[in-house]
Amino acid sequence: MKKLRDYFARLRRRTPRLHSIRSRGMLVSTALVLSAVLIAVAVFALTLHTYYYASMGAALESRAETASYHFAAYVGRTREDFNRSAQFYVENYADRDKLEVQFINSEGRALVSSTGISGSMEKADGDVARALREGEISRYRGVRASTGEKILAVSAPLRYTDGTVAGAMRFVTSLRSVQGMICERCLLALLVGLAILSVVTVSNLYFLGTITQPIRSLTAMARRIAGGSYGTRVEKRYDDEIGELTDTINDMSQKLSQTEKLQTEFISSVSHELRTPLTAITGWSETMAYDDAIQGDSRRGLEIITREAGRLTKMVEDLLEFTRIQDGRFTLQMDTINLPELVEDTLYTYSELFRQEGMEVSYTPPEEDFPDIPGDGARLSQVLLNILDNACKYGRSGKHIEVALKMTGDAQAVSVRDHGPGIPPEELPHVKTKFYKGSSRERGNGIGLAVCEEIVSRHNGKLTIYNAEGGGLLVTVTLPM
Repeated sequence: MKKLRDYFARLRRRTPRLHSIRSRGMLVSTALVLSAVLIAVAVFALTLHTYYYASMGAALESRAETASYHFAAYVGRTREDFNRSAQFYVENYADRDKLEVQFINSEGRALVSSTGISGSMEKADGDVARALREGEISRYRGVRASTGEKILAVSAPLRYTDGTVAGAMRFVTSLRSVQGMICERCLLALLVGLAILSVVTVSNLYFLGTITQPIRSLTAMARRIAGGSYGTRVEKRYDDEIGELTDTINDMSQKLSQTEKLQTEFISSVSHELRTPLTAITGWSETMAYDDAIQGDSRRGLEIITREAGRLTKMVEDLLEFTRIQDGRFTLQMDTINLPELVEDTLYTYSELFRQEGMEVSYTPPEEDFPDIPGDGARLSQVLLNILDNACKYGRSGKHIEVALKMTGDAQAVSVRDHGPGIPPEELPHVKTKFYKGSSRERGNGIGLAVCEEIVSRHNGKLTIYNAEGGGLLVTVTLPM
C-alpha cells in the first residue's frame, strides 16, 4: 500500500500543472468530447460488424437451405449418383466469381469445389462436421488455413432418398470486402467525430475566451488599483456574474479614489495648519537660544524643543510633498547641477546634526572631473538629506556613515552606507511604499523614501536600497548624464 501511495505521489509531481482556467477548461472539455467520440465510434464499429456478419450469415444460410432443397432431387441412392450430381452442379454453377460452393462426402472429405479440384482444398471446418453429425445447417466464421484469409462458411446437409446423410453442400465467402467496407465506415465515423471535436474545441475556445478575457482585464485593473491608481474603471461587457464582479470592482475603485482624495485633502489641510505654529515655535526657540541667561536644565529643554520642532517641521514638509505628488502639483525646476558640489553642500548642511548624534562621516571627493548633469538641485538635495537623516537615525548604533561618488558609463551615482542593523530582507521590497513603517521602532511617517523615489524617478534615475555585505544599509541614487 505504501509503495502504491508513493507511486501516485511521484505521478502527481511529474504531471504538469495547468495554471489557467482556459487550459483546464480546454483539457476537460476536449477529454470528454474525445472520449465520447471514441466510445461512439467503437459502438458504431461493433454494431456495424455485428449487423453485416449477421446479415451475411443469414443470407448464406438461406442460400444453402434453398440450394440443398433443390439439389436433394439429384442426389439419388448411391455415392456415385451423389458424386456425379455434385460435379454437374459445380460445372454449371453461375455464381462462381462471387461465392464458392463445395461438396463434402459423408466422411467429411471435400469432393469438388467451384474454385478447383478437391485435392487443393483444406480439411473441412467445424460447420461441416456439425452439419454431417447433427443433420442441420451450421455456420462457421474463421480463417482459411491455406491462405490465412478470413471467411464465412455455411454448410447444409444433403440426404439420399432413404433419409441418410450423403454429404454436405458448403457455401464459402471471403470477408475481405466486408472488412474493408466496415473499416471505411468506421474511418468515416471517426472523421465525423473529429470534425465534431474540432467544432466543440473552437466553440469552447470562444466561450472560455469570453470568461478569461474579462478576468484578465479585471486582474490588470486590480493590479493598477493595488499600485495606487484609484478611480480607474474597466469596461463592462456582459450582464452576468462577471459583469456583476466588474461593477463591484469599479465601485470599489471609485470609493477608494474618493477615500484617497479625502485623505490627501485632510493631510494637506493639517500640514498647512501645523506650519504656522511650528514656524513660531522654531523661531522663538532659536531666538531664545541666544539668551545666555538660560542655562542648565532650561538650556537643555530649549535644545530639545528646537530639535523636536525641527523634526516635526521636516515631517510636515514630507507630508506636504506627498500631497503635492498625489494631486499632481509636484514639479521639478530643471537646471544643470554638479553632483560632487551638491553632495559636499549637503554634508556641510548636515554636519551639525552628525556632531550632535556622534556620527562619523567618511567622504573622499572624487579625483576625476564630474560633468554637470540635468537636475533640480533643491529636490536632489532633499533626497540626499532624507537619505542621510535615515542613515543617522536607523544606523546610529554603527556610529559611522560612508558616502561615495562614482561615474559609470552614462550615469553618475552617489551611495550612502550606514553600519546599523540594516532592514529585514522580507521588508526591503516595501520600504519605498508610502506610509510603510516596517518593524523598526524609530519614529517616522513612512513618507520620506516614497518622496525620494518620486523625485529620482522624475529625473529618469534609480533609487536602490539593499543590505550591504558586512552589515548596514546601502542606498544608491543613480542619475543619467
